[in-house]
Amino acid sequence: MRVLAIDTALEACSVAVLDTGEGILASETTNMTRGHAEALMPMVARALDRAHIEFFSGIDRIAVTTGPGSFTGLRVGIAAARGFALAANRPAIGLSTLAAYAAPFIAENDALPVVSAIDARHDHIYLQVFGPGGRTIVPPRLASLRDALRVASMGTPRVVGTAAKVMVDHWPPGERPPSAVDTRRAPDIGWVARLGAAAAETGVPPKPLYLRAPDAQPQDAAQLARR
Repeated sequence: MRVLAIDTALEACSVAVLDTGEGILASETTNMTRGHAEALMPMVARALDRAHIEFFSGIDRIAVTTGPGSFTGLRVGIAAARGFALAANRPAIGLSTLAAYAAPFIAENDALPVVSAIDARHDHIYLQVFGPGGRTIVPPRLASLRDALRVASMGTPRVVGTAAKVMVDHWPPGERPPSAVDTRRAPDIGWVARLGAAAAETGVPPKPLYLRAPDAQPQDAAQLARR
């Protein structure tokens, strides 16, 4: 199986092409907080070219991170994945950004817990906690920093994500510190591709996993009354 993987959810624009029999054929990541829409299509073209794959005939499925993450970034990646899937008549698979963060740690050692933590700003964190065997202990949620620390500090977890540093800086006194801390700003795109290859097809197009309403809201009070 060959998978085209896309990630624009956080502070990077990433693309990878995976052949499950041969491994990662091509990948590219550029760190950025904006400009994903302009960067993504040329990056996909370069990855497919380096992998020597024709898009419509050589790709079996498309995988994309669905969040939580940047509202704008998520829309860029998901719209591209859905468009590619429609044009190529291939399935598009949506993957949680939190699960993509945790995947390499679970693969390395699935006996220790993993805390995926993404900075949601305003002293809040998007959080998911994985236990032995990669089972979800705490499902994806938006939590205050205090509540996130309370559920994450049990045991000696590995903490990964854009909020990893702030969690470690506020780790409760007397609790055993994390056994590993990874502050990378976006998931490894290779693992997005591997999760995409392993995921079951649902037939449902990828949709954003926001976990909270957008910061910008319509100004209903300023609207003129209709006549």
